[in-house]
Amino acid sequence: MSRRPRLSGNPVMITGAASGIGRALATRLSATGSPVAIADVDKAGLKQTEAALSGRVLTRVLDVSDAEDVHRFADEVRDWLPAPLAGVFNNAGVALSSSVLDALPEDDQWLHDINFHGVVNGTRAFLPILVEQDTGVIVNTSSVFGLLGIPHQSAYCAAKFAVRGFTDSLRQELRGTGVSAVNLHPGGITTNIARNARMRKDPEGLGRTKEQMAAQFEAMTMTSPDKAAEIIHKGVERGKARVLVGPDAYLFDALARIAPTHYFTVIARLQARLRAKQKEDG
Repeated sequence: MSRRPRLSGNPVMITGAASGIGRALATRLSATGSPVAIADVDKAGLKQTEAALSGRVLTRVLDVSDAEDVHRFADEVRDWLPAPLAGVFNNAGVALSSSVLDALPEDDQWLHDINFHGVVNGTRAFLPILVEQDTGVIVNTSSVFGLLGIPHQSAYCAAKFAVRGFTDSLRQELRGTGVSAVNLHPGGITTNIARNARMRKDPEGLGRTKEQMAAQFEAMTMTSPDKAAEIIHKGVERGKARVLVGPDAYLFDALARIAPTHYFTVIARLQARLRAKQKEDG
């Protein structure tokens, strides 16, 4: 049967490790003595993460949407492993803001290739290692936007809902083995994801720039990357099948249960209050 994963002190692999949650996870687990294999398409950011780690590290510039290269990286990690692989964190992700009416198919495909297919590629590449060991955990990053649909986030929500379904299905397939699968549902985390997002125009027609929209997002985030990494680390080691990250994640989860078709009325009111408070404070 599946056992509670022990990440601390054991090897892990993390994508999206050049910044945000990925960097915080790498830093936290390395500090516990874990050898860490880190990957990201951002070479400069990846080097900064590597410099912050205290223990053994394998660094790889990687585009998770390239399935063949992800499999090559898995082979490299297999050869590098000093001990059984304890955790695989498929964490790389990007953002996109657009209405469905104005969405460009190439933008949606770009996001899906990374946020969903990147997770699938990482799972398929590393799962054989864990199955052979009969131990370890696949940890896939969904989102609170994988719990509820949000206006102007159709591509992002679609990908994150897909990650959730894919990982839940995988978890059932792994019943009776020593390997487990976990869904992460982060709420608003203070990272660069909004600043690095694709946006052709303000989807609400308010004339805001991408920088202004990113600043508004960051003003409403409730959780730092370090706190997110702590919650994820503890949640995975406790054997949770899904980990809600941040107080807003618990709100989204409750709304999905209590008001599955009217949740956005509540969210819109809360957003209006937050923005009003920001204007008062500013």
